[in-house]
Amino acid sequence: MEILNKTSVTFFLLGLSNIPRLQPPFFLILILMYMVTLSGNLLIIIVVRLHSSLQTPMYFFLSNLAFIDICFSTTIVPNLLKNTISRDRTISFIGCATQMYFHLGLGATECLMLAIMAYDRYIAICKPLKYITIMDKRRCLSLAIGSWTVSFLISVIHAVLTFRLPYCKSGEVNHFFCEMPPLLRLSCTDTWFNELVVYISGVLFTLCSFLLILLSYVHIISTILKIHFTKGRLKTFSTCTSHLTVVSLYYGTVMCMYMSPRSSYLPERDRVVSILYTVVTPMLNPIIYSVRNSDFKECTRKFFSMNF
Repeated sequence: MEILNKTSVTFFLLGLSNIPRLQPPFFLILILMYMVTLSGNLLIIIVVRLHSSLQTPMYFFLSNLAFIDICFSTTIVPNLLKNTISRDRTISFIGCATQMYFHLGLGATECLMLAIMAYDRYIAICKPLKYITIMDKRRCLSLAIGSWTVSFLISVIHAVLTFRLPYCKSGEVNHFFCEMPPLLRLSCTDTWFNELVVYISGVLFTLCSFLLILLSYVHIISTILKIHFTKGRLKTFSTCTSHLTVVSLYYGTVMCMYMSPRSSYLPERDRVVSILYTVVTPMLNPIIYSVRNSDFKECTRKFFSMNF
């Protein structure tokens, strides 16, 4: 295959369907999910910001997660909406690189933020007397800034390594957006080094974060079982199960996408998995947290009663 100058490459992405009669309903479903994502996560940010009773580390990290989900979904969904109903499904070299950079950076930040939230719950439940001292404002801010900074620095490395590769003339990406695994398979050269870096960062970010969460919840569950009051036990379980549900949804799909062996590559499966963690999970996060959290529900009720 002919190899072109990198900056002259134009990539061609997929829409949700190539069947004309299915494109309008898919478009409507996707835009509805996107609106739910925006409104739900924005509501979390506003309610946490306005209510003094929610000015705690847990809700600080939750509002961070909500902002990540808004940005994460926005990097993918608008362009996917356009590709679903338009015949022009091209994206420029710079546009593809930018989309992948923010997608990777935000995805890694969400991994770290979920781990930080698990650590926060561990301190709150297992070491309640030291909670205010350990999770002070300075510590919370440092953890949040650190997760954003490290994630986007790693994303720069992946973006540079990926887009230094030579790409074939066709430029047809068998995927809904510019994601690293499909792009590596589009290259005309051996990508073993890129794949090695992906696995290393996957272990450091995804697997280590996931193990930290599991370790935190082993201690949390053992502490919960020691609570004698049924009401207190149920309230603590309610908060923790919300976080565990989000973790299971997100980490399961991300590890399936980035840590599966090359021999198990299935384009159709990977496309479904990518939609789950870039579109479905950001939509479900605010629903899961708000439904299982009585304090947040009460503050949300007050917010609506005061304003509407």
